[in-house]
Amino acid sequence: MLKISASLSIPEEEIEIAGVRASGPGGQHGDKASTAVHLRFDVHASSLPQHYRERLLERSDHRITKDGVVVIKAQEFRSRELNEEAARERLRELIRSVTVTRKPRKPTRPSRRARQRRISEKKQRGKIKSLRKAPDD
Repeated sequence: MLKISASLSIPEEEIEIAGVRASGPGGQHGDKASTAVHLRFDVHASSLPQHYRERLLERSDHRITKDGVVVIKAQEFRSRELNEEAARERLRELIRSVTVTRKPRKPTRPSRRARQRRISEKKQRGKIKSLRKAPDD
């Protein structure tokens, strides 16, 4: 079970992890060991609540394919186990970001006193600038 929060978790059967060759340097170890991992998570076939699935699919994230599959590649570490854990943690953070609902913004307007103060400061600044001009003959 991948625990997302106290009330939300994902069964391991819904997460598919495959070992792949990591890119970059590594010499003989990198040539023969598949230490990087691809984590695949099908959002449509998951046990997530419907509203979380919809929010996840609405996100414009390069890790989510058009088919609704989250693909995460982890290759920071030299061991497969650490890369698997890093990929799981990234999936956990992605799903956590969808569970947070933001409070809607209430548009506010400046008070009458604030508007008056702004206009009077603009007039005062205009007077100061007009005094810099050469006097009219």
